Amino acid sequence: MGDMSLRKSEVEEKRAKVQKESKILLDYTRKAIARMTYLKRILGQLEDDVAPCEAQMENWKTNLAIMASKERQYLQQYRNYKALLNRVGYTPEISHGVLVEMAEHRKDLEKKTKPILDTLRSYQDLPPDKALAALAIEDKKRQYAAAEKRLEDVLQSALATSE
Repeated sequence: MGDMSLRKSEVEEKRAKVQKESKILLDYTRKAIARMTYLKRILGQLEDDVAPCEAQMENWKTNLAIMASKERQYLQQYRNYKALLNRVGYTPEISHGVLVEMAEHRKDLEKKTKPILDTLRSYQDLPPDKALAALAIEDKKRQYAAAEKRLEDVLQSALATSE
């Protein structure tokens, strides 16, 4: 009897232990099922998001190809412009300030040379030969004298008519 009661108590302990373990396993199983359900739902959402993302990725690939071609085009233009600047003698020392200073200096020189150029222009119609130049000067003097005489005549006639 004592042996049976000892056995009974061992069996009850084992049974309680097994029940406790089965409850723990049942709890773990429920949590795992809940977690799996959550993960399946997340997977479904991610799969739904994949199609628009793939379309966006294709769009980005297209844009990337366009940008790469533009980059090549711009680099070629840059090389062409650089070669052009080298051909015309551009140096980095030329800047806006330097150009403005040069323009002001040019204006000053133009102001100084304008009277001289005006004087020289009056001599441009003279022939290159000295003798011909002397003749042209004499001709101008005669024209000047004739113009003075006409002016005197006009003034004399104006005075005569006014008296």
